[in-house]
Amino acid sequence: MKTLLVNGSPNARGCTFTALSEVASALNEEGVDTEIIHVGHLDIRGCIGCRKCKTEGKCVFDDIVNEVAPKFVACDGIVLGSPVYFAGPSGGMKAFADRLFYSIQSSKRMKVGAAVVSARRGGTTAAFDVLNKYFTISEMPIAASGYWNMVHGYTPEDVYADKEGVWIMRALGKNMAFLMKGIALARMKYGLPETGKREFTNFIR
Repeated sequence: MKTLLVNGSPNARGCTFTALSEVASALNEEGVDTEIIHVGHLDIRGCIGCRKCKTEGKCVFDDIVNEVAPKFVACDGIVLGSPVYFAGPSGGMKAFADRLFYSIQSSKRMKVGAAVVSARRGGTTAAFDVLNKYFTISEMPIAASGYWNMVHGYTPEDVYADKEGVWIMRALGKNMAFLMKGIALARMKYGLPETGKREFTNFIR
């Protein structure tokens, strides 16, 4: 099994990376392979709604999004990690996630998702909520911990001093591994649940 962990911070080895590293360590202990991908330092433009991905099979902007897309398709779970900017995820992470989740045509159903946020002080729950929306619209179960998945601090050393935050990250990794394994076993034994044919409707008259 494999989990991708995406670092949406411009700082490759900062607080967000520190939090993601603790999640990855716990996943590794449970036999899950991990890869941390740094995207927060890149010039990632947002989705323009051209829908070319629907016919081309990939985003029209050929950058890190198209590099990560096949890894996402092949993995069992993904963790989106971001620092908090004005009570939301970083712009780079938002642009990356918008295009990644929209451009992939294959099903993301029953892959496990988790969000991790890092802040000096506040805005964490709002940013956490934004990142979780990518999973809930994609039929992806969300891995949880014993508190919202956040760490506090201005430096990596501060994060390690946030002992509860570190515990939250490690518990998240353990719970995520358990959930992925459980879904894999259920898929083999029962298959995926039948949800019927979907009908798209617009709220206009």
